[in-house]
Amino acid sequence: MSNPTGISADKIPRHIAIIMDGNGRWARERGLPRIEGHRRGSEAVRACAAACIEAGVSHLTLYAFSKENWQRPPDEVKALMNLLDRFLAERTAEIMERNVRLRAIGHLDDLPENTRRRLDTAMEKSAGNTAMTLTLALSYSARAEITDAARTIAREVRDGSLDPDAVTEETITSRLYTAALPDPDLLIRTSGEMRVSNFLLWQISYAEIVVTPKLWPQFGRDDLFAAIREYAGRHRRYGGI
Repeated sequence: MSNPTGISADKIPRHIAIIMDGNGRWARERGLPRIEGHRRGSEAVRACAAACIEAGVSHLTLYAFSKENWQRPPDEVKALMNLLDRFLAERTAEIMERNVRLRAIGHLDDLPENTRRRLDTAMEKSAGNTAMTLTLALSYSARAEITDAARTIAREVRDGSLDPDAVTEETITSRLYTAALPDPDLLIRTSGEMRVSNFLLWQISYAEIVVTPKLWPQFGRDDLFAAIREYAGRHRRYGGI
């Protein structure tokens, strides 16, 4: 069976993860404040999520705010949190209408209290939705995630509930923030940068990577479909021949 991407449904990635880069550059090139780039980037999130549903992608994970982003100027951080708060306030109804389940990963307690409360409400309301799972990585660091998992395992070993010799890759996977999610099949990075920026380091071990020169506010439905077509044309060997 075909879909709008022009490829068969069995070649559609189950899980797409995106490093949304280039908001500030997009704004600078147009002589606009950086926050305008972030605002336009939030509109691209809506378009990308809709395109994923259209294509039959069941999981979409977006790198929305890294742990390192707290080091940005306070005014920019405050504006980004306000933008996230507004996104949740304005888009929760659409999330429900589109039957999307909203999740979040990262050190969520770092978020402002009102934003965290709004996020929790949106996640609770959408918990039973089934069309697609949209996961926002917020105050997220892959190294922190792996460190947290290691601490959990260490405590279980100390308490006697886990034998060190019984620790496997699955043991670690089940203690990551993404334990309930399949690993990404496709990682997309916008803005042409060739790095993974501390994003899902464990989970993307075998993901196909597509880098596009498009800045995130420019990334739309056709760009997503092009990335899916590139993914579908690759042979995933997982270390084999």
